[in-house]
Amino acid sequence: MGELAALATSLMWTFTSIFFTIGGREVGSTIVNRSRLLLAVVFLSLTHLLTLGTIFPVGVEPERYFWLGLSGIIGLVIGDAFLFQAFVMVGPRISMLLMALVPVISTFLAWVFLGETLGLWQLVAIGITVSGIAWVVLESPRQDDPHTITDPRHRLLGILAGLGGAFGQSFGLIAAKQGLAGDFPVLSGVLIRMVVAVIVIWAVTALRGNLRRTAILLKNRKALLAVVGGSAVGPFIGVWLSLVAVHLAPVGIASTLMALAPVLILPIAHFFLHDRVGFRAVFGTVIALGGVAMIFMV
Repeated sequence: MGELAALATSLMWTFTSIFFTIGGREVGSTIVNRSRLLLAVVFLSLTHLLTLGTIFPVGVEPERYFWLGLSGIIGLVIGDAFLFQAFVMVGPRISMLLMALVPVISTFLAWVFLGETLGLWQLVAIGITVSGIAWVVLESPRQDDPHTITDPRHRLLGILAGLGGAFGQSFGLIAAKQGLAGDFPVLSGVLIRMVVAVIVIWAVTALRGNLRRTAILLKNRKALLAVVGGSAVGPFIGVWLSLVAVHLAPVGIASTLMALAPVLILPIAHFFLHDRVGFRAVFGTVIALGGVAMIFMV
């Protein structure tokens, strides 16, 4: 059941990237990002109430608030802002592949900041992962694909945005690990991260006078359905299934199976977004995911 939950988590996160790409192309990535965070808080608060008895965690130490809040700002506000921009600029397939670097970056950061060990085979696995991703990303754009960005500068900016998303997620995970130390419920930690991220991102939106702009989303039915769908299957169902997976299966196996989104997205992006996927993209993605698997399994 744990392994099935991990596979389902990958599938949910795959569909999340499709939904948010559709919404971002309709109304822009910034509106999608702040709207989905608000919806995610609603979903997670109800889940917290049903499972733990309160709509929000109570009696939490200030230090935990600091680390979880910092994690939310770095990972969900800054990191996801870059990721959502990458969805729009280079599409979900390349973006999700770049996010496969999160375990690689997180492993290095844990080595530097948390003193976790980094063995020879993990270094080899990191090299394999980076090589596979580079092979796909450096492929010449397909001229016959209507969604492929052929402008080199625009494509480079999209790739840099994807890398920014990966670094944001990695730093966010390191901060979250500090906040979840001990016997603190993971669901409560996720909710605190989300609430802090919502407060920050909507405060910035208000200060910049862009609250009314968000109303565009409510008038665009296609974008609204995409954001609601993405928020439900990603931050809500996806996060819940990931907790089940980690609880019932070994962490290494669960983490590897949950990292399969770049592979699962290949046929889905082809059929839903009409992306043209060549042999190099498939083979490079499989190599990259093989490296990710090695990081967790060795």
